[in-house]
Amino acid sequence: MSGHHESHAPTRDELVRLIGKPVPKNLKTIALVLAVIGFGVFIAGAAMGEDRAWQAFHVNWLFFTIPASAAVMFTAVQRITTARWSRPVIRFMEGWVAWLPIAFVLLLVTVFFGKGHIFPWTHEHIAIPEKALWLNPTFWSARVIFAFGLITALSLWYIRTSVRVDVGLLPEWGASWAKGLRDGMRRGFGEERREMHSTHSLQGKLAVYLALVFGFGWSMLAWDLSMSMDFHFQSTMYGWQVFMGGWLVNLMVFSLIVRAWRNHLGAHDIIGENHLHDIGKLCFAFTAFWGYLTFSQFLVIWYGNIGEETHFLRLRMMAPWVNMSVSVAFMVFGAPFFGLLGKAPKLFTPTMALFAFSSMLGIWMHRYLEIYPNAHLEATSLPFGLWEVGITLGFLGLWGFSYLSFMDAFPRMRVVWMTSPYRDEMQIPVDARTMEPLPAHE
Repeated sequence: MSGHHESHAPTRDELVRLIGKPVPKNLKTIALVLAVIGFGVFIAGAAMGEDRAWQAFHVNWLFFTIPASAAVMFTAVQRITTARWSRPVIRFMEGWVAWLPIAFVLLLVTVFFGKGHIFPWTHEHIAIPEKALWLNPTFWSARVIFAFGLITALSLWYIRTSVRVDVGLLPEWGASWAKGLRDGMRRGFGEERREMHSTHSLQGKLAVYLALVFGFGWSMLAWDLSMSMDFHFQSTMYGWQVFMGGWLVNLMVFSLIVRAWRNHLGAHDIIGENHLHDIGKLCFAFTAFWGYLTFSQFLVIWYGNIGEETHFLRLRMMAPWVNMSVSVAFMVFGAPFFGLLGKAPKLFTPTMALFAFSSMLGIWMHRYLEIYPNAHLEATSLPFGLWEVGITLGFLGLWGFSYLSFMDAFPRMRVVWMTSPYRDEMQIPVDARTMEPLPAHE
């Protein structure tokens, strides 16, 4: 680890001054322009009845939404493990929650208007009674909306509890559009020590609930929104393999945005090389885990050699999809795994950025391969053009705008958890009413 671990303990006033540095306005403008252009392309495609516009929409919904949900789950994991190393950087990940309510609205668009353009089972006869029941359009729609709605609601509740402590104790700061939200958070806010303990206790419960809902909910959503593209195929590892790809994208982006905020805020004394190294190690670890899941699924299908399973992979190993399939394995696993073995590539920004972009692009291609082959069984060349590029840029712009809006509206670091004299008491649970330590068995 780095030699300047915990090199500087900033005061609360220093941190408040530090996080107040405004984000360049042109960043939000660029994001908004991309969003308008990209969604203009989508609306044009949808109005023309172009299936590929809907399919590109769905690929990008999966690509951007799973990492955003994983980001909230990662912050909840920090609470479950009572981690302290991440306090200076974790708010940069909490900002991803702003995408989830937008994603919920976009999912409703897919469910009510787009599923016939995306999923082959909506206009094919399903002979197997159990699968016909599971993919009944009404049951499918209700299930998908409920599962993602519950994940979104719990995620928003969890991040609100985290942000509330800083909003309640720091001077009024942030974008004017969110003043009502901040005022609502301050209502009924009490004394610092009591608020920290009650928040820590509530987050402990919410984090565990979120972990259960995230794991089961995304497994089911992966079956319904991705695996059902080929309703003859099923794999018990499919859900894990899909949502852990999103988890990996989240960590790779995290490795880059922490560097960007560190440089922008001039926070080199607070966010040290030890943080960059720790995040780099997480990127490496989950690259290995994604490779393990992917190869395990492939291996079981290969040695089982059952037609109901092998046709799914066989299709993706034929023209025009095979080159992209092989590229995914190299870009998501091969290059980052061997590239990030050492400490230096994790700390050196150009190498970390290279492997992060390789991984992110590879997972986008993976999402594309989940959706497109079964929708284009007769394709002789890759269906890739205006719809795919335009709509991807639109999603990127809208995600960027939502993220920057959150970071403008709320304190950009967990200032209170970094500076409070009570911050290390949190390792010992107390009764928030009496402030007495709880017996170990509770």
